[in-house]
Amino acid sequence: MNIFRLTGDLSHLAAIIILLLKIWKSRSCAGISGKSQILFALVFTTRYLDLLTSFISLYNTCMKVIYIGCSYATVYLIYMKFRATYDGNHDSFRVEFLVVPVGGLAVLINHDFAVLEILWTFSIYLESVAILPQLFMISKTGEAETITTHYLFCLGMYRALYLFNWIWRFYFEGFFDMIAIVAGVVQTVLYCDFFYLYVTKVLKGKTLSLPA
Repeated sequence: MNIFRLTGDLSHLAAIIILLLKIWKSRSCAGISGKSQILFALVFTTRYLDLLTSFISLYNTCMKVIYIGCSYATVYLIYMKFRATYDGNHDSFRVEFLVVPVGGLAVLINHDFAVLEILWTFSIYLESVAILPQLFMISKTGEAETITTHYLFCLGMYRALYLFNWIWRFYFEGFFDMIAIVAGVVQTVLYCDFFYLYVTKVLKGKTLSLPA
């Protein structure tokens, strides 16, 4: 554990909590992509199957359980409890164009051709693009609520901090995982435009919008 991983995990957790509180307090999931949330639930499910086979630490186990539980709670709120407020017309990204290629890539490029390893690799690849339906939805609607942008910012910071975590681990532990690093770089790049707009607009009290 190092400071970059810890702050990255906390940023990730903050993003999840912000999103859940936004939906629960407003009693609405307007502006939230249910498709992105389904993809994240799939990411956590396939990544943390090792909960059934191994124990690393109490911290590790608790964080995994929280991520899985919160991801499914978010999906439930969007598609069940507050379904009437869900904007399915704008949440129209074709997720099969992400899941199918990612699944094929995970089978072809992985560390070990074993079921759990392939599913872990699938989760890494899928997480790198899971936010695309949300960004696509913001682009279609033309703007995003401030609380939604805070959620996206925390999510992007989590990925950026994990890049520093990998650099730290490479220099101090000799650890190097090309699959995780490349996927993390791809995901961070996807947030670059959003980071710029967040700093130049949201932090100045303006409404955020993404170019179509």
